[in-house]
Amino acid sequence: MAPLISAISLLLLLAAASGAMGQGTSVGFYSTTCPRAEAIVRSTVRSHLAADRTLAAGLLRMHFHDCFKTAPPNLSVRGYEVIDDAKTQLEAACPGIVSCADILALAARDSVALTGGPSWGVPTGRRDGTVSSASDVDLPSFTDSVDSQKLQFSQRGLTTKDLVTLVGAHTLGTAQCQFFRYRLFNFTSDGGPDPTIDGEFLTQLRTLCPADGDGTRRVALDSGSEGNFDLSYFNNLRGGRGVLESDQSLFSDASTRRFVQGYTGLLAGLVGTFSFEFGVSMVKMSNIGVKTGNLGEIRRVCSSINT
Repeated sequence: MAPLISAISLLLLLAAASGAMGQGTSVGFYSTTCPRAEAIVRSTVRSHLAADRTLAAGLLRMHFHDCFKTAPPNLSVRGYEVIDDAKTQLEAACPGIVSCADILALAARDSVALTGGPSWGVPTGRRDGTVSSASDVDLPSFTDSVDSQKLQFSQRGLTTKDLVTLVGAHTLGTAQCQFFRYRLFNFTSDGGPDPTIDGEFLTQLRTLCPADGDGTRRVALDSGSEGNFDLSYFNNLRGGRGVLESDQSLFSDASTRRFVQGYTGLLAGLVGTFSFEFGVSMVKMSNIGVKTGNLGEIRRVCSSINT
């Protein structure tokens, strides 16, 4: 599985984002048609995380994909069983009412809250798309520059602050060695490693991902605080302990560094608190290009379009 959110996967959250901000969603949309909808999703997520806490990253990433089950990159994401479980329970309680898109949005929020992060009101009322195709997925390279990432976000109405804030979800993520091992060996013209990597951390990464080692081995993107939704990821960037090149570049570039510093250190609070701003950016992102009203459908099974 690729990293949770980064230059290789963060724009997956924009897979369905070819339109403008969606209209028609609201917090509490199911309060009369399916009043237990959010409680059912939350209970389902809680029970699955109790058995396997690492599912939180997959649930969050699936919401960012929002190109359900057919695009090849999505097939590697863990957590489909949680969505299927929630959908089964919701169909029993309120047949044909709650969309898979909303289940994903709610499960993402709950996965964050249940791993120590914030909770926020999730606008619901989305309908599911009738097409889900790999060609709809916008996959940039994990070596994309900050300028390239900012451009891709701005084209969807997302700001530089949104970019940095949403990348903060990497606090729950992992990456395979193949996505960053090139930084550890022969990165520079004289055969050295990426100079932005902290020396001690470089030794750790080389031990985990030797030059001739297994490229599919997974490494936590938030060293020292794996599985906890907190500020450790940003602190690691400040110390040169970003695993992915696209992650560490957020501290190297002045336009994004101010937000990394704004969530940590001496500038903490000047750009808002991460726990609050993450919810704001998630809501903003989740309303891009949504289908509401009579558009789309309510899938009976999340893995397939109704026939």
